[in-house]
Amino acid sequence: MTTSVEATQSRVMRLLRSTAGIALAMAVMNIGTYAFQMVAARMLGPSQYGAVASMMALLMVLSVVQLGLQATAARRISAEPDDVAAIERTVLLTTWRAALILGLLALAAAPAVWQLLRLDGLAPAILLGLCVVPVTVMGGQAGVLQGERRWLPLSLVYLTVGVPRVLLGGGFLLVSATETSAMLGVLIASWLPVAVGTWALRHRPGDDIEHHDVAVRRDVLKETLGSAVALLAFLALSNLDVVVARSVLDEHDAGLYAGGLIVTKAVLFLPQFAVVILFPSMSTDGESREAVLKGLSLLAGLGAACTAATYVLSGLALVFIGGDDYSGVQDQLWLFAVLGGLLSVLQLLVYAGLAKRGRATKYLIAAGVVVLVVAGAMADSVLGLALTVAAVDAFVVVLLIVLQAFRHRRLAPATP
Repeated sequence: MTTSVEATQSRVMRLLRSTAGIALAMAVMNIGTYAFQMVAARMLGPSQYGAVASMMALLMVLSVVQLGLQATAARRISAEPDDVAAIERTVLLTTWRAALILGLLALAAAPAVWQLLRLDGLAPAILLGLCVVPVTVMGGQAGVLQGERRWLPLSLVYLTVGVPRVLLGGGFLLVSATETSAMLGVLIASWLPVAVGTWALRHRPGDDIEHHDVAVRRDVLKETLGSAVALLAFLALSNLDVVVARSVLDEHDAGLYAGGLIVTKAVLFLPQFAVVILFPSMSTDGESREAVLKGLSLLAGLGAACTAATYVLSGLALVFIGGDDYSGVQDQLWLFAVLGGLLSVLQLLVYAGLAKRGRATKYLIAAGVVVLVVAGAMADSVLGLALTVAAVDAFVVVLLIVLQAFRHRRLAPATP
């Protein structure tokens, strides 16, 4: 029996050390993350869940620096292995400083968030601001591990993002089904991946760190800022619609729209592992075009399959987003799956731009955000807002595909 258990543990460890392990860990992370939202939707009901969904969307937007740090660290460490110690030190120091600054800014903005999202009190907004700190720190740590291809600790970081959130968040909601309880569970759970990352990065090599820090610090920070701006635009485009819904629809319809977005986020994050695995290849000139095409084919196929499944099994999908309280959006759930498919393709194209340090990507997405907010403000129903968002996302996807094709043609070697 002991030998069998040890053999099973060995197989699990080998899996987590591989890219397949990353895919599995990210799948578990996303399942846990959105299981929490499904639990919250069922336990809070449309009105209160709409507020929690809005706070989670704002947390995604506020975590943009985390994503910029992760992308920069992964790309630089992979491309410049001689400067690993310097880049690691710079990224981690910048991560903690950025986390504390963002946390303080978010706390200062808590009263405005309270009023904008019509929360039950100030406490949920304060807890949201505190969540920014561990979320940002985790991103910098994950970027270092990704760049060093340390798949086992990176897998453990991803696992501790999603699983504790649903367990702790659900536990706090069982004690008290309020917005404050939900956010308190999220805050405590957010520190667990930081603990794993800190453990994995302890006692790292530091030969000649100061010399390398001076040489690379400015460029690392510049790239981080550029990546953060592009990812901020993407996060705004993929998350602000629920804030728009909270502003232009009544509380019940805004809650229905937030419930439909559970399907959107599930379809968006289901294939997220593809971006993590393909990103190094997209950063390499000889592999970039093939990696982007492979990613587009995979994500388009998965998006179409998820849309078809949601259309046929809308009743089952309704169970997962909260049950009969959300029956008013059942007939539109397939459309929310379309939104998720479009956003997954858009995310891949954003990272393809970051891999080449392209500048035009962020401007196109920022323009899409402006159009979404302006056009979305004129919607007067769940269906109207969902159709508006789908049209904006599809247009931005087409523009980015054209941009990517132009970039590959420009960088292709000339034929004699």
